[in-house]
Amino acid sequence: MAILDFQQVSFVRDKNYLLKAINWQVKKNEHWAILGLNGAGKSLLLQMITGSLWPSSGQRTVLGERYGKTSVPDLQRRIGWVSSALQSKFYGRDLAEEIVLSGLYSSIGLYESYEEEQLIQAKALLADLGLSHLIHRSYHVLSQGEKQFVMIARAMMAQPEILILDEPCTGLDLFAREELLTRLEAFSQLPNTPTLLYVTHHTEELLPIFTHLLMLKNGEVHAAGQRETIFTEEVLTSFYDQPIVLHPFSSNRVIVTPK
Repeated sequence: MAILDFQQVSFVRDKNYLLKAINWQVKKNEHWAILGLNGAGKSLLLQMITGSLWPSSGQRTVLGERYGKTSVPDLQRRIGWVSSALQSKFYGRDLAEEIVLSGLYSSIGLYESYEEEQLIQAKALLADLGLSHLIHRSYHVLSQGEKQFVMIARAMMAQPEILILDEPCTGLDLFAREELLTRLEAFSQLPNTPTLLYVTHHTEELLPIFTHLLMLKNGEVHAAGQRETIFTEEVLTSFYDQPIVLHPFSSNRVIVTPK
């Protein structure tokens, strides 16, 4: 079963194609990075995955369920979404574990009663992410990087089968970004890690854990496939419409600069 299968998916607004004929398939045991400049259509593509936006044409099958023939709310509960934009919506005095628990109900804040077992699960998630020291700490005293990983733990509380990481390093300084990426790499090695879809426009964030790459340009798939096949200077030069050079950024990551 494909985790995700888009066939000729397009989205038209005011007679303009914002997404055009997207063909894309994600299989089990693949983690994908989605690379695109601002305005490429990344956010629209994510909304298509979660069912919060309907295409003008084409078919979408996610986790074996075809949109139009399945319950959208039920399918959405199987998909986690982490975005830096979500951080500001939470109350600063909430404890880290309370925010993680709110992921059970997809709520901003914790308003439902919960069982002791669920609280233990929330604390275990924080511990799995190397963040057990955040238990009992108020959200507003956490660093930006710590807040982002609390959001990841919150998304994992519902045991999603797909986890979307929507530009998670936005707003982080260099050190916080590197800490987040290090923790993310460790997180990917945990048992039962969901399929990861990591959205960015910074090539230096592409960790080796991302086995595949989708390049989105002007609402169209510019290239998609195994990372080692398409993450080349030739393909990236075509993608950016100007000559580029790949430089080592760390022992296992690279950065793109103009030639």
